[in-house]
Amino acid sequence: MRKRHLPLLFILCVTVGSCAMFQSMVKSTFPYTTTLIVPASSKIDKEYSAISMATSFDQNFSKNGNNGDKINMVRVISAKLIAVQPTDYNIGNLESVKIYLSKSGGGDEILVASRTDIGANAGNNIVLDIDDSKFLDELVRQSNIRVRMAYKLRQTFNVDVGLHVVLGLAAYPANK
Repeated sequence: MRKRHLPLLFILCVTVGSCAMFQSMVKSTFPYTTTLIVPASSKIDKEYSAISMATSFDQNFSKNGNNGDKINMVRVISAKLIAVQPTDYNIGNLESVKIYLSKSGGGDEILVASRTDIGANAGNNIVLDIDDSKFLDELVRQSNIRVRMAYKLRQTFNVDVGLHVVLGLAAYPANK
């Protein structure tokens, strides 16, 4: 009789023990994205900011519901900037870019990615240098996350430009 319960006990232990690992994989799978607008009125050699709210397929990192308490140590692990309107926009028209995350009102802003050496012929997408030195646990538990892109132009453009920011996050299982 005891031998029949042993496989069930093993399956139950594996399922409960791996829940935190499963949640960390889910939270690390879907990136935060947003599209920021660089207006045609922007001038060369002056720093500007573009602001938008970020979205993700699985946005709920909150501790109430969706097993958010099973993860911690959330960091940015990748960042990319892609021209979406017009799609052939040369991101090399930008001299530098810094990406910040903050609460919806702009509080607790954290630098998460940047690129200060954008080549003049960079093309329509670039990979940004990430700053993974800070944990974003509290920030990603907010209902809304604001993305601010600080940028300087190298060359003006005659239409407003839409740039898509893709931020990959990693979340680790909480030791509870």
